[in-house]
Amino acid sequence: MKIGVITVLFGDRPLSEALDYLQTLGITELEIGAGGYPSSQHCRTAELLEDKSKLDAFIGTIKDHGMNIAALSTHGNCIHPNKEIAARFQKDFENTVLLAERIGVSKIITFSGCPGDSENSKFPNWVTCFWPDDYSKILKWQWEEVLVPYWIKAAEFAKSHGVNQIALEMHPGFCVYNTETMLKLRNAVGDTLGANFDPSHLIWQGIDPVASIRALGKAIYHVHAKDTKVDKYNTSVNGVLDTKHYGDEIHRSWIFRSVGYGNDMQYWRDMLSNLRMVGYDGVLSIEHEDSLMTSKEGLEKAVSFLKDAIMTEPIPTSMFWA
Repeated sequence: MKIGVITVLFGDRPLSEALDYLQTLGITELEIGAGGYPSSQHCRTAELLEDKSKLDAFIGTIKDHGMNIAALSTHGNCIHPNKEIAARFQKDFENTVLLAERIGVSKIITFSGCPGDSENSKFPNWVTCFWPDDYSKILKWQWEEVLVPYWIKAAEFAKSHGVNQIALEMHPGFCVYNTETMLKLRNAVGDTLGANFDPSHLIWQGIDPVASIRALGKAIYHVHAKDTKVDKYNTSVNGVLDTKHYGDEIHRSWIFRSVGYGNDMQYWRDMLSNLRMVGYDGVLSIEHEDSLMTSKEGLEKAVSFLKDAIMTEPIPTSMFWA
């Protein structure tokens, strides 16, 4: 496995300056933010697609630093009920696919998205319970009339441009948020869709990442290295569902943490070992969203932690003791 970083963390500085810094940490793999909610400070896809000189400079900067683009990410909601918002995210998605084709990248990262409760909705409606019957009816409409039809077309578009892996981040607030919903959509659409395995969003739901890894298996296309700390005192009172601001750390039921600050080394070694057992030996893309640490401290601690945890040599082809 190799350690990578999501570049949106460095939106406050030029790409070359960010890569200079990442070189000092030994990072070679990049997940380039190309659109969606985080925007794309380093990778303005429309400009790069229209201006070959800018595209050449972009690629040249990465090559000059001896780095590789593991994936392009565009975390948006292309099925947002607000048509203008959906269209903006859709343009980001299409441009990201076209740019991936242009630079020879076959994997992009995004969200499944979430529609409203009808054609007349203004806001997404994330359904989390079966009853009253209103919710089960909404869920049926979302999947059958919006989600599956959209992703059948989107997957075909991606494949036609050389992108054969769309890694959906299983994220609460969207239709695909856990192991079951990921596999449900993949079964309906095909294996162009797979998982961006980000344990931080699973941990607070009560999902055991190792169990999820074993269930997903070959459907895991990408991995985010991000941790979550569940607060046992607040969850004892309020449970894990929490709408308080991320900055209200002491009152929240859980918060995102840098790798190793939510769960210990053995926890992460178990995850990494099981990823290898199901066939994933790719990039661990660090996503820093720890509100208790600066981006510099959080990233550097995550890199140090993962260097001790990952396995870098190939899986043995023979076992002398067997």
